[in-house]
Amino acid sequence: MPAPDPHVVAVVRDAARPLPDAGDDAEFDELLAAIGDARFVLLGEASHGTQEFYTARARITRRLIVERGFDAVAIEGDWPDAYRVNRYLRGRGDDRDAERALQGFRRFPTWMWRNTAVVDLVEWMREWNDGRPEDGRAGFYGLDLYSLATSMDAVLGYLDRADPDAAARVRQRYACFEPFGGDSQTYGLMTGLGSTPSCEHEVLATLLELQRRRAEIARTAAGGEDPEAVFDAEQNAALVKSAERYYRTMFLGDVSSWNLRDSHMAETLWALERHLARARRPARIVVWAHNSHLGDASATEMGRTRGEHNVGQLVRERCGGEAFLVGFSTHTGTVTAASDWDHPAQCRRVLPSRHDSVEGVMHATGIERFLLRLRDDAAAAQALRHPLLERAIGVIYRPDTERQSHYFFVELPRQFDALLHFDTTSAVVPLERNVEWHRGQHEEVPETYPEGL
Repeated sequence: MPAPDPHVVAVVRDAARPLPDAGDDAEFDELLAAIGDARFVLLGEASHGTQEFYTARARITRRLIVERGFDAVAIEGDWPDAYRVNRYLRGRGDDRDAERALQGFRRFPTWMWRNTAVVDLVEWMREWNDGRPEDGRAGFYGLDLYSLATSMDAVLGYLDRADPDAAARVRQRYACFEPFGGDSQTYGLMTGLGSTPSCEHEVLATLLELQRRRAEIARTAAGGEDPEAVFDAEQNAALVKSAERYYRTMFLGDVSSWNLRDSHMAETLWALERHLARARRPARIVVWAHNSHLGDASATEMGRTRGEHNVGQLVRERCGGEAFLVGFSTHTGTVTAASDWDHPAQCRRVLPSRHDSVEGVMHATGIERFLLRLRDDAAAAQALRHPLLERAIGVIYRPDTERQSHYFFVELPRQFDALLHFDTTSAVVPLERNVEWHRGQHEEVPETYPEGL
């Protein structure tokens, strides 16, 4: 495997802005200067299980809320689970602390949001909100669409309180899903194969009714209702519509389900923007999701060869310079991940990055932690203009097939406006740590590295 181009490494080394010590007040001064007046700040992650990524995003988010007046955090998580946290942040609901407020995140992978770094951020946001007026509080919202059954329950729960007649109509429509016993994937398989009618008409009718009768339903709601309750119900209905279509397409084996998912996340973001806008200024939102969702897909192998788009691309196309996309990378360390879907979380050793990758170039600079300003550093952008491999670890990590499973080609200066590199990183700490997670802390690099044979 050839070493990184020495010229590219030298240019990147000169352009790199070393970060002050973690937690230093000036740690992200350079990044905030680069962000400027952007209203949408998209903070990625190269894995769903790296402590340094979560901690850095939390520190950046706190500064965006305090110094730039950001209104909300929108995450790669399901709407109902995040909305429970949102209620806690606003002093509503029955949860006594952040850890309880995060208990809605029970679907695999729980460690993505039920971890110590997110608990700390949520508690800080609750303290920040206390004593502030309702329209000056920071919110916490989910963009994803996996919560089909939970969102249907949320719609019905709201209508049972606000409009029992409407609840009866919606309950009859949602009964279309009953033959599948709440199993969204079985519903998707059966309807995708054409062996049973879909519920598309029923979920669309429910969403249209909520939208059409929004003001009327809000007026008849029981006293003391959460001011955001109508918006919550409508977003859950929108999620049901998108999820129904998503599960119908996910078994087709093409790109459509990915595009549907990211389109839904972007549409939810636009709905949040409208909902949070104030009389004298538009909304400002920070987004937390994986690099693969927030780096502009048109600059990647996924976009060029597979026709995939993503949230980052859609936000850029709509907002231009008002969007700022931040990627994260690491060379080696540990990560919280599973060996397969629905398997237990493990603390796993991350192989050192390939020499012919973005991470390999960053590692070759010899700088442990740094910021690379890609939007406004012409020399760095020029040096990195040619495609390089980039590593993406999701909730599953397969080191034995790492090249095929976790690397894809990107044009880094077009993918992100800035990159934060942490050369050696550690596994994010789940709230529930099993024996396998603790055992994995002592995992060794496979003897077959780097061939992976």
